[in-house]
Amino acid sequence: MGCDVQSCPAEGVGGGWQKPGAMESKTKRTLVKSAPELWELADDLERMEAWMAGVVGGSEPVSVEVTHRERERMLAWRTSETEVGRARIALQLAEKGFGTCVSIIAQHSRPNPRDVHAVLERLLDELGSPERRPFERA
Repeated sequence: MGCDVQSCPAEGVGGGWQKPGAMESKTKRTLVKSAPELWELADDLERMEAWMAGVVGGSEPVSVEVTHRERERMLAWRTSETEVGRARIALQLAEKGFGTCVSIIAQHSRPNPRDVHAVLERLLDELGSPERRPFERA
């Protein structure tokens, strides 16, 4: 499967969602990490809450609930508190050459979609950055 959010099947990234807001932001990038490595980073509740805070424009983690989990392929979550704003994030992983294509869609109600796009780009930066191992020398 290529790295193209548009080519995702209906049940793919964001498929079947009722839009929580009027805006949708998308980004994708091929990262030089395996799908299992990326999955280990992404399928982490604290990370999901921090990423959601960026999407809704908050500075504190936002409570979320996972709406779809397909190991090493698809992860989707939404805000579980409506007072912070309604938003959803879907992340899809697809093997591509020597890396993994990561496609992200965020549905939100922020007035400036560029703010959310910047959050999604930082999310990709975080996923793609080298992780230090416990016994690795600096």
